[in-house]
Amino acid sequence: MTEEARTDRAPDIAAHGLIGDLRSCALVSTDGTIDWFCPGRFDAPSIFAALLDPEVGGAWTLRPTGEVTRTQQYYLPDTAILVTRFLTPQGVVEVQDFMPVLRPHDDEHRQRVVRRVSAVRGAVPFVTRVQVRHDYGREDATPTQVEGGISIPDGHVDLVLSSTHDLVIDGGVVVADVELAEGETALFVLEVLAEGAEPVPCAVDDTASLLDRTTSYWRGWLASSSYAGRWRGAVERSAITLKLMCHEPSGGVIASPTTSLPEEIGGERNWDYRFVWIRDAAFTLYGLLRLGFTDEAAAFTAWLSRRIGEADRDDPTYERLGPLRVLYDLDGKVPVEEHELDHLAGHRGSRPVRVGNAAVDQLQLDIYGELVDSVYLFDKYGAGISHDGWSDLCTVLEWVMDNWDRDDHGMWEIRQEPRPHTTSRLMCWVAVERMIRVARRRGLPGDIAAWGKVRDEIYERVMAESWDPDLESFTQAEGSRVLDAGLLLMPLVKFTAPGDPRFLSTLDAIEEHLVTDSLVFRYDPEAQDSHDGLDGAEGTFSMCSFWYVEALTRAGRVDDARLAFEKMLTYGNHLGLFAEQVGLTGEQLGNFPQAFTHLSLISAATNLDRALG
Repeated sequence: MTEEARTDRAPDIAAHGLIGDLRSCALVSTDGTIDWFCPGRFDAPSIFAALLDPEVGGAWTLRPTGEVTRTQQYYLPDTAILVTRFLTPQGVVEVQDFMPVLRPHDDEHRQRVVRRVSAVRGAVPFVTRVQVRHDYGREDATPTQVEGGISIPDGHVDLVLSSTHDLVIDGGVVVADVELAEGETALFVLEVLAEGAEPVPCAVDDTASLLDRTTSYWRGWLASSSYAGRWRGAVERSAITLKLMCHEPSGGVIASPTTSLPEEIGGERNWDYRFVWIRDAAFTLYGLLRLGFTDEAAAFTAWLSRRIGEADRDDPTYERLGPLRVLYDLDGKVPVEEHELDHLAGHRGSRPVRVGNAAVDQLQLDIYGELVDSVYLFDKYGAGISHDGWSDLCTVLEWVMDNWDRDDHGMWEIRQEPRPHTTSRLMCWVAVERMIRVARRRGLPGDIAAWGKVRDEIYERVMAESWDPDLESFTQAEGSRVLDAGLLLMPLVKFTAPGDPRFLSTLDAIEEHLVTDSLVFRYDPEAQDSHDGLDGAEGTFSMCSFWYVEALTRAGRVDDARLAFEKMLTYGNHLGLFAEQVGLTGEQLGNFPQAFTHLSLISAATNLDRALG
């Protein structure tokens, strides 16, 4: 693919692999271009954002200079090391892309993007062009030659690019033209320097060691997985993807490493997901705990405890929004206000490009059920909850019991007036019910009688007000006639028995109105009284599709569940990665990859394995 072609059209969302170092991530396309990278941490301003605007976003291209007949991309087995192979008439060249991770909780970690190019067969000339565009493409870079490489500072972070081959600065772009004979290797390393650090040139021997140690890290981490079922490859790739979205220094877990990848090409449903959503992080920890990864759960539980401990009852937002906000930045602070980057064209013209997320000012009651459920699982399968942690949760529960019947914006973050959402009631029930379980199992203090009374009140309210006898289905909100895929959670969280006639008829209604093939829409935005405050359409929601698989499994329709699961796997990209949604023609839509899609894949696979025996 030529640079001119890329200027006209950004690559598909799905045409990328993910690399990372548990602090930030980069997206590498199948044509060898790094299209997205935020140095330092996930939510920092990007220096490569060609995925959002090929003209001004910045990118790091690396490709053969002649004809390319085919490209292939795969991961080194059981790692986050990505390999892109170029097949050309002159031979085959291979690029290994990775961000070194040498040991867990490394206080001496150095953030580097390593590109290791090898001539596998023949002699293949190639060119690499590094065009850094600071601050989401708003500022040109000024690279300068320094001892040890090329310095590319921007006032916030210092970047140094080094190579085993000559680097030339051409009008603000760093360029290298290289021809490798068979068996030869070229190295390029972009390092994010710590404050006051000196650049160190890359060397073949050192980089080979980085590759070996990073391989060992990932394989050692994955070896603790307890999954040995039928879909091991898909489950383990999902686990690595979730791990890549864990911010190791803070313990936070982001929803996705990208911003503003559209839910509809050309549409306005473009959001910044580079934050710690309480819901998404809790679901992610659930997925990792299912596989035996308790370290991440302990780190996030500590992160969460700090947020609860910081809640100020005297703050005016406490009563309005509760002890927790919907989302935080990695440091546990409320992110900057949502704003638009007008200078970026957006992915294939999908505008606006947004930074920040206005959902931070929404009331979403379901988050409390998701976080308590994840802590319940951590207490059951991990190290167990501390005294202070239990006290914090009791404080949260007190607020939930006083506020569960309020209207809110719901788990889908509608940008309309709040409503009495069924899934919000459902997850408030989960919060109370799981607290009762933990208290009884551990003998922890709590007014279980009072908790039980509220739990039962919520249950009766959902059964009475969220059930539509004419539709023979639960509905999205009290008094609504709109169906909602979130209702598939009812047996998954043990609110109803999977064979309960009310749930089975709800499942039938969802299949009739929201399921197309194996794919599931969140809700019908065109249905009467379901407008979500936004124009345009969206694709099917992949997390809901995996919830559907799990609901079928629990309802005893195991053959249907297995077929739906196998179909869903075909919608992953060439590496088994999933975005948020699937479009009409099977394209990946929304931010990529998406944590909650991968965690729901893990949950569906483990439950389906158990049912199949």
